Amino acid sequence: MSVMTDNRYVVIMAGGKGERFWPQSRQKKPKQLLPIVGDEPLLVQTVNRVRSVVCEANILVITNAENADEVAQLCPMLPAGNVVAEPVGRDTAAAVGLATVLVKMRNAQASFAVLPSDHVIHDKDRFCKVLQHAFEVAESTDALITIGIEPIFPSTGYGYIQRGAECMRLEGLPVYKVQRFVEKPNLETATKYVASGEYFWNAGMFIWRAEVVAKALEKYVPGLWKGLDAISEKLSGGAPMNEVLEEHYAGLEKISIDYALMEKADNVMTLPAVFDWDDVGAWPALVRHIPADGQGNVLRGKAIVYDGKDNIVIGTSDHLVSVMGLSNCIIVHTDDATMVCPRDRAQDIKSLVREVSSDPRFSDLV
Repeated sequence: MSVMTDNRYVVIMAGGKGERFWPQSRQKKPKQLLPIVGDEPLLVQTVNRVRSVVCEANILVITNAENADEVAQLCPMLPAGNVVAEPVGRDTAAAVGLATVLVKMRNAQASFAVLPSDHVIHDKDRFCKVLQHAFEVAESTDALITIGIEPIFPSTGYGYIQRGAECMRLEGLPVYKVQRFVEKPNLETATKYVASGEYFWNAGMFIWRAEVVAKALEKYVPGLWKGLDAISEKLSGGAPMNEVLEEHYAGLEKISIDYALMEKADNVMTLPAVFDWDDVGAWPALVRHIPADGQGNVLRGKAIVYDGKDNIVIGTSDHLVSVMGLSNCIIVHTDDATMVCPRDRAQDIKSLVREVSSDPRFSDLV
């Protein structure tokens, strides 16, 4: 395994809203800043996971202006300038582009990984080994690297990566040419993908040399890159980061990195994840990480279920949530809001949040 080098960076994307974890997850403190699974906030777990791969000075977090102070407080191990606040969300291509500009300014020869802030990975050692190998491939080729997740069921909630021929092996780990990225499929298509054995889930984990991704962005999204180039020029001239972003960032094209780049590029490779992985996208994910009682109930905080099964009940440390005669429900209580819904409606909590936010009586609770 490669040793830590000053040319390697990790950029963690921490700008999501986590609406499906309402009412715990709020705009001012979304799920990545909460201990949804484990004892530490998901962002802190992500930072700590990569500290054996890159030095702390080379870990950057891109978040939004509303959460920047909280991120800095949660991550005192990072230099103050490593927490970057987007004044407005412009989707993942703009965030990746900004990361590219910032990393290149620090080190023109750098390679960097882009990682989400809210994934749950327990096997840190295997994850770090795969990440190290991904860096090695990125540094020895002109490829854009992604880490693919072996699908365990035909999910319609993830994009997919179709692998092609094997390009190389690193300590027994295969590296494949990517044939294509595909968007979230319907169930029939997803079932075919999984049965074929040719597809990975797209987890949004990317590794590349800064100069390689910069050229790719310039080629495939020239309008976006022109705006990023203006930001780079101003920052290189010594202008304050917050002023430059306030002036230019809102004008950047709003597009995902998958649409902007990964679906178009022909120089993409993928390494399979040989570690456990979960993106904990909604409350039912807790069942995979928290032991249930004898009736399948998952309980956190002060919570009890009588004559009910397969519930997820989230209380607080000082308020008992008691449930009787209900099954297959999600009940979440916070100091100022309580939410009850069927487990099979968990994905619709996002719609509930929109309804709550549109009511002036409750808009401060989202």
